[in-house]
Amino acid sequence: MRNIDRTETSGLADRVARRVRLSMAGRAGLAMVLLGLVTVRLPLGAQEPPAKSVAGPAATGSPSLSQVVAQAQTKAVKIYGAGGLKGLESYQSGFLISATGHILTAWNYVLDTESGEVTVILHDGRRMTATMVGADPRLEIAVLKVEGEDLPFMSLPSAVSVEPGARVLAFSNLFNVATGDEPVSVLKGIVSAKTPLSARRGGFETTYNGTVYVLDAMTNNPGAAGGMLTDRKGRLIGMLGKELKNSLNNTWLNYAMPISEISGAVDDILAGRVRPRAAAAAENAKKPKEPATLALLGLSLVPDVLPKTPPFIDRVIPGSSAAKAGVLADDLVLFVNDRTISSCKGLREELTFIDRLDEVRIIVQRGQDLKEFVLECGDQ
Repeated sequence: MRNIDRTETSGLADRVARRVRLSMAGRAGLAMVLLGLVTVRLPLGAQEPPAKSVAGPAATGSPSLSQVVAQAQTKAVKIYGAGGLKGLESYQSGFLISATGHILTAWNYVLDTESGEVTVILHDGRRMTATMVGADPRLEIAVLKVEGEDLPFMSLPSAVSVEPGARVLAFSNLFNVATGDEPVSVLKGIVSAKTPLSARRGGFETTYNGTVYVLDAMTNNPGAAGGMLTDRKGRLIGMLGKELKNSLNNTWLNYAMPISEISGAVDDILAGRVRPRAAAAAENAKKPKEPATLALLGLSLVPDVLPKTPPFIDRVIPGSSAAKAGVLADDLVLFVNDRTISSCKGLREELTFIDRLDEVRIIVQRGQDLKEFVLECGDQ
């Protein structure tokens, strides 16, 4: 065996040390590259390591991407309600829009529960009962309310608009990944287009026909509806829409509705201009002695065979106010005098609050379109 003197040993040790340092630096660089390729999903309370350089986010005062994500995740909520049948998930997403517990989400069958209440889980795992404040099926949005104070929230007036090419973050509880205090999932993506949905509808079955952000991120997943879209600074941009599949070419659309398109309707809901009847009943609304009825309007509904049978119109009486206005069989009643209607029973109950001498304004869904009619009670 060859003898190795001390000088040669020292040189060999230096070379080994240099290779170790280079290897560690290379692995660190690879880790940073991989981190940029995967979805960011940090646990709550995770701390960023202290910066070792005067350059970068720490020096400028700007939060890092991981800090932006962690802060935004505290404002997202998981929503559980109706569903459970084949092909119908019982969960979706939402986000807080006030410190006192108002939640913006997608108007969906998940919210159509027997009691009118759904379960909401906050970022810290608190499980709360939410009630419906109001909904606007024309825009496919709903506002819920939980009891809370000083909750982290997204400010609608502070929302920003972006153009195609903007880098965005999509927050949602897709596939029900988070069930407790786990943070919701985050997808990184780019706005591919900003366009009216009506121009892209084709075979899409939706009542919304406003402007949308088309995304390259796969946001069209079960449970993602109602999630929030932000820019890389954590500023609110939009709300993730419901699952949309084009029946003509069997493709899915990944999109979000800009806050500017829906903020006016949210203001109306919060101001009480669009409310479910449950809210009015709680205010002890008085019923007239001679209320309006379906027969007086000239309408007949489908048989009420289920607890929540949708209020489809089965028959329109010839010569009635409904017939003259243009109401047709198979129309689905969504609103009566700005009150949301979800069942045949709910429609009949709503009419008991309307005097037969007053007009009855209804909004129905006919195919993919919404139509509004003003009806008057006849002498039947």
